[in-house]
Amino acid sequence: MPTRRLLLAAGAASLAAPGLARAQARFPDRPIQLVVPWPAGGSADVQLRSIGDIASRTLGQPVVIQNRPGAGGTLGPMTVAQQARPDGYTLTQMHLSVLRRPWMMRTPQWDPVADFTHIIGMTGWLFGCAVKANSPFQTWQEMIAYARANPGKLTYTTSGIGTTNHLAMETIQEKENVQLTHVPYRGSNEAVTAVIGGQVDMVCDSSTWAPFVENAQMRALSVWTAERVPRFANVPTLKELGYDLVVTSPYGVSGPKGMDEGVVRVLHDVMKTALMTPENTEVRSRFDMPLVYLDTPSYRAFVAERVEYEKAMVRRLGLTLDG
Repeated sequence: MPTRRLLLAAGAASLAAPGLARAQARFPDRPIQLVVPWPAGGSADVQLRSIGDIASRTLGQPVVIQNRPGAGGTLGPMTVAQQARPDGYTLTQMHLSVLRRPWMMRTPQWDPVADFTHIIGMTGWLFGCAVKANSPFQTWQEMIAYARANPGKLTYTTSGIGTTNHLAMETIQEKENVQLTHVPYRGSNEAVTAVIGGQVDMVCDSSTWAPFVENAQMRALSVWTAERVPRFANVPTLKELGYDLVVTSPYGVSGPKGMDEGVVRVLHDVMKTALMTPENTEVRSRFDMPLVYLDTPSYRAFVAERVEYEKAMVRRLGLTLDG
């Protein structure tokens, strides 16, 4: 190609992505705040702190974690959506409760699609069902058979009404045409204690039960990841049990609506690199957190599709926060 044509081609490429070029030239020039809507020390907090630390090395600016728990993990994201400037310097963890909770209110306080700029999908949690070690149920199939023969008698616990694991269990009951009795607790620690103490038959929640399975106080009947979990290699997934379900409650990172797409690209790329490092992989492995990476277009499509699913589930189950 002649020199003039090369110059024209370079100019066209520059014009094709002016936002990216401008963003890369100036962003970031000060610290970035990442809001984690849970108390410090939990698996998501540790994982996102790792992402922030690694990303800071590339960005040349610190990524500062701000813990802002409340409202079932939605206070922080709601505040970012309503108060933060769309300049890329205030971000938040985005998780399924943020997509579900508005539809549990008479007057939704935010729109999970329109009020955010979704950047990247990252990981999720390990969910599963476990019973006490001396439970008569040796397998998932035995539990379902008992539930079918004894409608409403078998009890299971989760960390709350309308949580991802609660809705998954409702879906399973519909498919199996069985009726279980839901006994919600305030958190998964209390749920596990109730099962070990014999107050409830089964816990279906995040991996608080895992250490008790390892020390033989409990028995896992299923895990809800796409593939078996290495340290519970003999425990089947929901897919292996015949359900078209993978329940990892995937989460990512988002910002307020209206962010520059060049800034989004910078943030996506640096966080993707951090996510794939051995350092962050070790953190996820420590908590059995599956890799659920989605690039920006894929994550936005996932959020839009999932919001419709959550709306339908909330309406069908009649879930409400309005009393």
